[in-house]
Amino acid sequence: MTTIALFGAGGKIGTRISNRMRGKPDYTMLYVEGSAAGEERLRTRGDLPTPGGQAAAAADVVILAVPDVILGRVAHDVVPQMKAGALCICLDPAAPYGGELPARPDIAYFITHPCHPPIVNDETDLAAKRDFYGGNMAKQHIVCALMQGSEADYSRGEAVAREIFAPVMNAYRVTVEQMAILEPALSETFVLTCMFMMVEAIDEAVRHGVPYEAAREFILGHMNINTAILFGFLDIQFSDGAKLAVERARPLLFNPNWREIFEPENVLQQVKAITEGRRK
Repeated sequence: MTTIALFGAGGKIGTRISNRMRGKPDYTMLYVEGSAAGEERLRTRGDLPTPGGQAAAAADVVILAVPDVILGRVAHDVVPQMKAGALCICLDPAAPYGGELPARPDIAYFITHPCHPPIVNDETDLAAKRDFYGGNMAKQHIVCALMQGSEADYSRGEAVAREIFAPVMNAYRVTVEQMAILEPALSETFVLTCMFMMVEAIDEAVRHGVPYEAAREFILGHMNINTAILFGFLDIQFSDGAKLAVERARPLLFNPNWREIFEPENVLQQVKAITEGRRK
């Protein structure tokens, strides 16, 4: 039986994890919240809060399901109370990569993050198709990194990660630095920014007289086919006209130095901005 102390159990991700782990015979869950309101949320759903120090000392695995901006502070309070040989799991690479975790050579640090259900999938159940986040009905991949510890610690961490993000297809092993490249650099700094601009572009089309529903559905449909072509799900090519449009648009839409966001010093700055809660 593995005892897991879930810090931030009353928050959004903590609640999702609690729901996934409820009734698992191989795990005993200890629920920790840092506020009276959070503890009341736990009691409302039928979970008994455990004092943080007691939970940290008893746990074989500690999961820090707290916001990035406070994770370092929480970790410096919790990690010194963990027993030797325990495993600390973080759910995002920002704080670990940013140097926010306290030194504790006799425990293991494991980082994991969901990929979320892919756009192209084999789900046939409508409810699974509408599970955009994952960890409920739709299958998803995850990424995992062992920051410090043994191969046994990695196996233990992956086993827990597969449970909290189930149903899981592949668990891709990466380094903490590589996970920081995936998020925030790739998924948020680049892709999410482009998607925000796509929504703004739809608004601009509407401003020029296109009905909103027509613009929205036109773009969602084109995103679908473009994804299939660009990621190799369809063995067809874009038209010469489409390629010409992309060639003409690149210098108008993108700074020629955009690849610099993936350089280590810039990735670290992106991470620091997240953990420090600043815009620049």
